Parts: sequence; structure tokens; C-alpha cells
Amino acid sequence: MRDPSGFVLNRYESAGIGQPLLRPSKGLPYSDQLNRGGRFRVSEIWQILKSGHWPSLAGAWFHLTVSFMVWLLVAAMSIPLVTALQLSDAEIAWLVSLPLLGGALLRMVAGWSADRLGARRTAVVILVVELLVLSWGWVGVSGYGAALVFSLGLGVAGASFAVALPLASRAYPPSAQGLILGIAASGNVGTVLILFLAPRWAAVMDWHQICGIMAAVVAVTLVAFELLVPRMTPASEAREGAWWYHVAELIRQRSAYWLCFLYAITFGGFVGLCSVIPLLLHDVYRVEAIEAGIIAALCGLIGSVIRPIGGYVADRQGGLRALYYVLPAIAGAVVAVISPSHTMGVVMMVVATAAMGFGNGVVFQLVAEWFPRDIGLASGVVGAAGAVGGFVLPILIGTMRGFSGSYELGFWLFAGLAVCAWGTVMVALRPNGSSPVNLPS
Repeated sequence: MRDPSGFVLNRYESAGIGQPLLRPSKGLPYSDQLNRGGRFRVSEIWQILKSGHWPSLAGAWFHLTVSFMVWLLVAAMSIPLVTALQLSDAEIAWLVSLPLLGGALLRMVAGWSADRLGARRTAVVILVVELLVLSWGWVGVSGYGAALVFSLGLGVAGASFAVALPLASRAYPPSAQGLILGIAASGNVGTVLILFLAPRWAAVMDWHQICGIMAAVVAVTLVAFELLVPRMTPASEAREGAWWYHVAELIRQRSAYWLCFLYAITFGGFVGLCSVIPLLLHDVYRVEAIEAGIIAALCGLIGSVIRPIGGYVADRQGGLRALYYVLPAIAGAVVAVISPSHTMGVVMMVVATAAMGFGNGVVFQLVAEWFPRDIGLASGVVGAAGAVGGFVLPILIGTMRGFSGSYELGFWLFAGLAVCAWGTVMVALRPNGSSPVNLPS
């Protein structure tokens, strides 16, 4: 839709929400008109934030942050759960893994629902289910069988990613997608918050009471989300049919499964590395558990905070060009995580998670650029690939350690995958136009 001055209006502006400060139909791209000098300016960021509906962005960020706290709740409570339920190593591994696997599948369902039924409506359903599951954990879960069902139920929180990003994306113009999606997706800082808070809560209360606290947090978030995000009709481009049909149709496009591969490297590497850092520090560098947890939280925080910067750079320089530089940085930092020096190892952990967080923002700038009509479904499918990557990486590292007695082989294998991803980006950037994906016009 266009206003009389020739600006392309997004859905919020056409409903009378936001400001008509979008990409002109002719001339330079919007981001270039804001800053032709190519320098980073706070005023430019503020101008971009005002170009859309910022309460929707805030609502999407809070939704994702709290949902990530819920999604990783079992992992954060793993020690008190082992004691309370008398669990074996295999049993606690299943409890920790089920939310990740459930979230990976439900992201695709939620992405399809966001496109067909509306992202806001789907987001509310996710928060309501989270509240019900946490309330059950507060008053009713006892025994390992019930704990498995409870853990699987928390997987719905992982689906937040597939609705929070479409909510933010549709509130802003195409030229701002990298920055806006990076800000919204930085809600994965919720993993840092729960890993920091839950062990401290567990020192003074029962794990059931922790579920009660998180239920209250979700209830407050639900009310705030209802107030911040306006009611909107589903996208007119939404198509009929079962969700799995549209997932299969999407992933048949080479550009879609290529982005899945890239995100499995960046986000899967980020989540997987953060999950093994405490054990790695303890086994290799003899770091105490509390200090190892602080270092892991620091790595997660830096990777989350830097994600919007990756999206911003991708907006201005191009996503493929940004990936050309970030993927070799990931590969080089990962293989140096195991170093003769403890200090160097920690520095490389920080560099690796920062590069992965930056890459996360870049990949989703490409998702928004290449699949604007199916942003919900594409977010769900690509996000699911990232979640699966995060589940597989610790298993890969642990299995290779069992074979070789060292963590190094697993990290070298992951670095090899990152180098393969870098190679596909170099092919896509070749001037003769030959590319491993169907690059959109």
C-alpha cells in the first residue's frame, strides 16, 4: 500500500499505527538515505525504531525473553531435579532434552499458524499453554513419568521464536528488517537470565516453587503483551492447507534449506557451545562450578546482545557479504577453545559465541528479505533447524570425547562444517551468478 507521497506503507501504518517513514518507491534504499556516510549513528537507530510500531517490537521481545526462560527451565533446575526425583544420568538427560526437541517441532507449527491465523493470536496461545504447564509443575508434578510430560510441555515455549519475529517484522519496513529482527531475537538472553537465577532460587526453595515463580512471570507477560501488541488480521497472503504441506513446500526451495544449514551452524553452535561450556571449563581447565556458570552466562549474554548488530550490518552491507566474514571467525575461534592457556580458552569462547550471535542476526535478515510473505513459517522452519543444531552439537562433542578422550575432535568437526558453510557463501557471491541457492531477485 502506498501513501500519497509515494512511500510504501506496512500493515500497521495502513491501519493507522506508526509513521510513514519507509522506503520510497524510487531512489536510494531507506537505510542509505538515513546515513549515506556509512557510519554508525545513534540518531539513525532511533529513526529506524520510530519508523514502525515500537510497542509491537517491545511485546515481541518480552514474549521471546520470558519464553526462553521457560524453555531452558528444566536445564537450569537440573541439579535440584536430580536430587528431588533421584534421577540417573540418562533420565536427567532426557528431561533436559525434551523441551529442545519439542520446541524444534512446534516452531514449524507456530510459524504456519502465525501466517494463517495471526502471529498475535498464536503468541497468546503459547503464553497461555506455558502458564498452564508451569502451574501444573507448581502444584501437581511428582514422579519421573509426570516430569517427562511436564518437560515435553515446556517445549511450547521454544515455539515463541516463530511468532515473536513475524510480529516484529510486520511492524517495520523492509529496509529495517535486519536490525529489528536482531533486536527481537536478542530475547534469547532469557537463557542467560534463567541459568543465572534458577540455581540461586533453588538454594532457598523447592523446584515446584520455582515453577510457581515462573508462572507468575508468564502471567505478567501475558497481560503486558495484550496491552502492547494491537489486534491484527492474519496476512492476506496466508494460504490454505495443512501446516506440514507448507513446511514441505518451503524446504523444497534451495534457499530455505541453505538458510537452515547456516542457522544450524550459527544458532545451533551458539546454544550448543553455551550448554557445554560449564562442563568443558571444569574438565579441561579445572574451573569451579560457580565460576564456570558465570563464564557461560557471560558468553550467552554477549552473543545475545551482539545479535542486533549483526542484523544492522546485514541491512547496510548485505547478508551474504557479512556471512563471508563471520563464518571463518566462528571456525577459527571454535578450534582454539581448547588452548594451552586457560585465559586464551576463555577468550576464544567469548569470541566464538559473539561471532555466532552476530551470525544469527545476519541469517534472519536474509530470512526476512527472501521470504517476506511467509516470514512466520520461514522463521519456524529455520528456527527449528537452529534448535536441532543446538541439540546435536553437545551430543557430537560428547560422542567424539568418548572415542578420543578429548573434546578437540568434536570442535574440529564442527569447525569443518562452518568452513563448508563459508564455502557455499563464497560460491553464492561469485560474480558469474552461479549459486547454491535460488537467490531471489
